[in-house]
Amino acid sequence: MKLWNKGFEPDKLIEQFTVGNDRELDLSLARYDVQGSMAHIRMLESIGLIGSDELPVLLAELENIAQSIERGEFIIEDGVEDVHSQVELLLTRKLGDLGKKIHSGRSRNDQVLVDLKLFMRDQMKTLSERMVNLFHRLQSLSEQHKHTLMPGYTHLQVAMPSSFGLWFGAYAESLVDDMEMVVAAYNIANQNPLGSAAGYGSSFPLNRTMTTELMGFATLHYNVVAAQMSRGKTERAAAYAIASVASTLGKFAMDVCLFMCQNYGFISFPDELTTGSSIMPHKKNPDVFEIMRGKCNRLQGVPNEISLLTTNLPLGYHRDLQLLKDIIFPATTTLCQCLDMCDFMLQHIIIRDNILDDERYNYLFTVEDVNRLALSGVPFRDAYREVGMQVQRGEYTPTREVHHTHEGSIGNLCNDKIAEKMNKVLEKFGF
Repeated sequence: MKLWNKGFEPDKLIEQFTVGNDRELDLSLARYDVQGSMAHIRMLESIGLIGSDELPVLLAELENIAQSIERGEFIIEDGVEDVHSQVELLLTRKLGDLGKKIHSGRSRNDQVLVDLKLFMRDQMKTLSERMVNLFHRLQSLSEQHKHTLMPGYTHLQVAMPSSFGLWFGAYAESLVDDMEMVVAAYNIANQNPLGSAAGYGSSFPLNRTMTTELMGFATLHYNVVAAQMSRGKTERAAAYAIASVASTLGKFAMDVCLFMCQNYGFISFPDELTTGSSIMPHKKNPDVFEIMRGKCNRLQGVPNEISLLTTNLPLGYHRDLQLLKDIIFPATTTLCQCLDMCDFMLQHIIIRDNILDDERYNYLFTVEDVNRLALSGVPFRDAYREVGMQVQRGEYTPTREVHHTHEGSIGNLCNDKIAEKMNKVLEKFGF
């Protein structure tokens, strides 16, 4: 069944090439297609295109389809082009001509746009929930290990004292910035395109405000052409949010891989959370974080892939846009899996104490000693030269004292303030 059927069937090879795996991807949209159809027919009843006696019959059957989706029983049958066709087929199979009325005043273009907007809105909400879980884990570890010192690095060279509290807390606050991107993507998705039809509106007296309210959208895409232009733009916004989170998570995974190796030896995990070598009996590999790093690196390419797919498309719908599903659908799933796995692994992380007792980290304290001299009245440049010459002559002996008190430093992590920042961002969702 094809909604555009006009008495002929396309060549099978053409159909296979143009449809691709779209039917499988469409299963993710089924519940949203039913949700959009329910809102649409309520609106059609309000303007007289569906009878008041017909509406409850249609709604009841759509509810049956919704329940079959939730039970995992819904399929797109062989020969049925997409999820929209399957839902309409089920209605007409059960209700006859009444089922054919649901498409009045809409096109597959705005129908799939509604599905995608609802889907992406939910995906961003799910992503935010996974991020919050990891955020709380990182904040908890930051507080738990705020007095455990570790080396800080610049250029991969030993630089200044840091702490595990500072390390965990840094990634927690980075997730706050990433959440701003997720909020932006959510808000771009949270606009109703229904009623834009094929991109140029309809001669039916549609009540688009009504469907906006019924589906819980924050606002309308008012201009019908702008609504169609949002196809690709919505996915691109979500892709940038996904890439932002992936960048933070991938960098953290890289840190973990470094800190686990014997040359650092700052952290470890229980044996059962690592993997081994087929030839080297001693190996305990950080495969979880290496796979996480690889997945996150791939996810950072998603915005570019979407941009290249859509960059030279003129106004209006083009079949190229169908391929966006292939790119964006797996991306949020992959990122959520990585966030969940990171949260799980961090429940079992083992932190090594007294790392800085090793003499290789003596030079970490040079800045502390320069600052100590400056605070005693020695001009900073003189203090810097004095300690620098001690290092050059091999005479430097660190005091091993760390006094950081300003906001966001080792001695004043401000985790409560970072939590407030996250809460303010989360309020912007308006769930």
